[in-house]
Amino acid sequence: MADEATPVEAGQAAAENQQIRIDIDDSNVEAIYANMCRVSSTPEELILDLALNPNPVGNPPEKIRVSQRVILNHFTAKRLVSLLASAVQRHEQTFGVLETDVRKRVKNQPTK
Repeated sequence: MADEATPVEAGQAAAENQQIRIDIDDSNVEAIYANMCRVSSTPEELILDLALNPNPVGNPPEKIRVSQRVILNHFTAKRLVSLLASAVQRHEQTFGVLETDVRKRVKNQPTK
């Protein structure tokens, strides 16, 4: 009898393996494009600022305007990191490794 799961334990195991379906209404979402991000945090939350750098290869302009700020608790941030890592891994398996240093991606670099 020690090997049998009690109804409570069996219910907990089933709940852990069951995915919950959430309906999301994105009909009024505003899409933005960002090629730059800044991350900061407090003990309670993580702050993700998104912006568009109009000159990512050369010298950036004096100021880059943050267009969106996302504030997450650390639990949600950790889930987001996992989901983003999985998405990037799938992309790289299909299309090849992504070079994050834009200077290494530039084909015709000016000679000095």
